[in-house]
Amino acid sequence: MTRAASPKVSAYAVLAGLGLIATLVTRRAELAALAAPFLLVLGAGFLLASDPDLRVDVRLDRDRMLEGDELEAEIDLTAKSPVDRLELLLELPSGVTVVEGRNPVAIRLTPGKPRTLHLRLRAAHWGAFRIGEGEFRARDPFGLFTQTGRFEQPTAVKTFPKQEALRSLLRPAETQLFAGDELSRRKGEGTEFADLRPFAFGDRVRRINWRASARRGELWVNEQHPERNMDVVLFLDSFTEARRGASGTLDLAVRAAGSLAARYIRRRDRVGLVAFGGMLRWLTPGSGLVQLYRIIDALLDTEITLSYAWKAIDIVPARTLPPQALVIALTPLLDDRAVRALLDLRARGFDLAVVEISPLAFVEPGESEAERIAYRLWRLRREALRSQYLAAGVAVAQWREGDPLAGPLQEVTRFRRYAKLVHA
Repeated sequence: MTRAASPKVSAYAVLAGLGLIATLVTRRAELAALAAPFLLVLGAGFLLASDPDLRVDVRLDRDRMLEGDELEAEIDLTAKSPVDRLELLLELPSGVTVVEGRNPVAIRLTPGKPRTLHLRLRAAHWGAFRIGEGEFRARDPFGLFTQTGRFEQPTAVKTFPKQEALRSLLRPAETQLFAGDELSRRKGEGTEFADLRPFAFGDRVRRINWRASARRGELWVNEQHPERNMDVVLFLDSFTEARRGASGTLDLAVRAAGSLAARYIRRRDRVGLVAFGGMLRWLTPGSGLVQLYRIIDALLDTEITLSYAWKAIDIVPARTLPPQALVIALTPLLDDRAVRALLDLRARGFDLAVVEISPLAFVEPGESEAERIAYRLWRLRREALRSQYLAAGVAVAQWREGDPLAGPLQEVTRFRRYAKLVHA
């Protein structure tokens, strides 16, 4: 805590000194009476000024929430000496606003009587931040001295992105070997009917289709599609983004990644993450609630990072992606490095689908004729880029702000159902 004198101290001292000097020069005692009040105030201020020994405790009712949720913050204040005016500010990170209560606030404290301030805060943006730090300034009753200090009781708060409603998910070209909820295209032990074939030595009796055997005069057995899990890798492009105000393409991409990860893990699939931007980070595919928490924590740390060390990278290392994995790219298609990396994945035979986070809502055409021409050329270039992906057998669907995520996923599903996938 730092103690400092207010401008009143110097002003009162100057006035009292002028009064005393005038008394000595003019030899008139009544002039000393004009200086006496200032001297009395200064003397009383020096005698009564003491360290209030202020104690600040900050408590939060939760440390995890979703975008748009609210949390309660309580600030307990106690002082051993009276504080005529206490000014307190709780520092809030960007994206957190005060819904109820005052911040900053000015109050009076009485010794021995704790005071509790209540604040209701709302997190309008996903992310990880700390709440519990701030500053205070205490004034004495005469306003001669101020004591300033900081309180640091940070609590880590994680705001998870909202999840989109998804009715169906993308299916991979090939499933894995472990049990799951996805019907494999291969035939084996399962519950879903696949085909009929003649009876062979070693087949189980319960697999015999007696109706077909009766019609054909020989034994025929049922074949099923086994239920397997799949490996899904979410490719998050964080090289650059288009942003307007508090919303941008990266926000939509993180929200989509969180929704897809939660749904796939709920189906017992293995989900991994590749954050491809200024720094390359990845999580190997895994399943279960722990893996979901790992992915969400990695998403909360995602940001646009400017790095000259990675300015030439356009290839994802081979060991970061498991074989036969479904790669779902969430990208605004604004950076050539991400575009080349995705085409390289397709050339290496990976099952790839692209959900384009449309930046059109965040870009203005411009006012001048040259700006409008440049805007049209930019859109034509994006159309040519989509055609390049489609020619490589990669489904590309646009997701615009305000639209449900289920729409582009269904569009990708239709393309993958009727298009012929060419594996390199």
